[in-house]
Amino acid sequence: MYRTHTCGELRVTDVSKTVTLAGWVQTIRKFGAITFIDLRDRYGITQLLFGEDLQSQLDANPPGREFVLQAVGIVQERSNKNSNITTGEIEITVKSFTILNKSAIPPFTITDETDGGDDLRMKYRYLDLRRNAVKKNLELRYAVSRSTRNYLHEQGFMDIETPFLIKSTPEGARDFVVPSRMNPGQFYALPQSPQTFKQLLMVSGYDRYYQIVKCFRDEDLRADRQPEFTQIDCEMAFVQQEDILNMFEGLVKRIFKDVKGIDYNDMVERMTWEDAMWHYGNDKPDIRFGMHICNLKKPGSVYVNKEDKAALINGADFKVFDDAETVLCIAVPGCSEYTRKQTDEITEWVKRPQIGMKGLVFIKCNADGTFKSSVDKFYSEEKLKAIAEAANAQAGDLILVLAGAEERTRKAMSELRLEMGKRLGLRKDNEFRLLWVLDFPLFEYDEEGNRWVARHHPFTSPKPSDIEVMINNNPVITDAAKYLEHPYAGIKANAYDMVLNGNEIGGGSIRIYQRALQEKMFTALGMSKEEALHKFGFLLGAFEYGAPPHGGLAFGFDRLCAILGGSESIRDFIAFPKNNSGRDVMLDAPSSIDDKQFDELQIKLDLKA
Repeated sequence: MYRTHTCGELRVTDVSKTVTLAGWVQTIRKFGAITFIDLRDRYGITQLLFGEDLQSQLDANPPGREFVLQAVGIVQERSNKNSNITTGEIEITVKSFTILNKSAIPPFTITDETDGGDDLRMKYRYLDLRRNAVKKNLELRYAVSRSTRNYLHEQGFMDIETPFLIKSTPEGARDFVVPSRMNPGQFYALPQSPQTFKQLLMVSGYDRYYQIVKCFRDEDLRADRQPEFTQIDCEMAFVQQEDILNMFEGLVKRIFKDVKGIDYNDMVERMTWEDAMWHYGNDKPDIRFGMHICNLKKPGSVYVNKEDKAALINGADFKVFDDAETVLCIAVPGCSEYTRKQTDEITEWVKRPQIGMKGLVFIKCNADGTFKSSVDKFYSEEKLKAIAEAANAQAGDLILVLAGAEERTRKAMSELRLEMGKRLGLRKDNEFRLLWVLDFPLFEYDEEGNRWVARHHPFTSPKPSDIEVMINNNPVITDAAKYLEHPYAGIKANAYDMVLNGNEIGGGSIRIYQRALQEKMFTALGMSKEEALHKFGFLLGAFEYGAPPHGGLAFGFDRLCAILGGSESIRDFIAFPKNNSGRDVMLDAPSSIDDKQFDELQIKLDLKA
């Protein structure tokens, strides 16, 4: 055998045993006639001691960094113990060794603090995977997978595979398409999710289904996106929203316990979509800290009473506020002592192209109860105090104010809130706060197409109280200027997102399961009956055969792993990820194919200039 033990296994209790280890050479240290080699495998590192009797063999056949080495020896207690590794109390006095394979000099050092950049490490990903930091990420990923499977098995879920070669139904993100050699001129698509298959499984009577499954979307990439990603995909029959929320709160709490050793005993907070947008500026709020957004232009939600003006900032002849569609602020705790240099730096931060604001107004709430602002000549002390009260600011706080077009300003203030939370150390990697966001709008208005689009997907059911509104009203928008007055504008989705530390980690809904309502949804989205039958006739037909009420949820598996691992990038938790251009630089993929393959597929390539 190549080994009797791993490199992370032996302890003081194994002293005097004769063992065989095999692994990769991490480091080599020579001290006169004695040589020490740290041997590494997936499980850890063990120090090997080569005595004077082996020096001639080492000189004749010297091992190098990353050589694959086998060593036979006796376990001894170390005189200079190393508390940084689990095997640090012992070493192996080597009696014989064999170089199983040599290694070229690696292009970067294979250590936690490597000298290799991202591009180099991705090109040699098989070497990068040897690093302990990467190994820990994959171990965490496996632990999340194992915990998930154990919990869902205990809850009666069945793991059922669904196809990867399916029909293209381009809605939302672009499909990856695959040509069919046996059906010339026709194409499969890779699934963006198993959505319709899991609904069909509910029709088939498999009332608790799950998969940890690959999904594919041909979209622009960033740190938390990959062209292929993994979901924990789940569906349940004969359930209502409350059943889903309780079931999957249980799953995430189980993962916290199994993977992080955290007993998450707090009740998971629930928040409506509108409250999330109003108080936090986005639909995945980070609730680890407060700093709620206050709208100084309107007393109510940013989505209602658009003509209703609050008096707080009116009548001061400050055109920046007077002409703005919205004026938003946050009270940053304990920052009233910020210098001019510091407030100028924040102002430059919001002017960056990715934030897109023209400037920023600040109000200092001094400890002595007075106020100082960048708009003192427009607003009296009394008016500044009223603004501070509206923003729930305390003495010592710094109020930051943005004004402009509603959507842009809301997004900018959301980003500014998160940035200030980060600067103040309020977004801690070792603190986890879960949140359900509920009551999303079922539809969004597409100005360009003057039509409704699904906020989630076209299989999401409206709230039970809104089903009649949807059935009994015509979805066509006749006056684009009055789309907010259309009955469909107020329909709420029977949908829910789970948010963890400001990241959406899961989302789902109660599904439509009746043909008439599903056809109405397709009509609302601008599909003709012929188009709906062409794309989804199989699902509509299945609903004719006793479809049960059902709903489900899908977790972003890669993202969940990244958050638990304290990383902003899901790439760190994928064994072989793509870069930001969607390329696998190790395989050099995607790549061209030869003429023979084009001929077999009956495809002619015509690249447009």
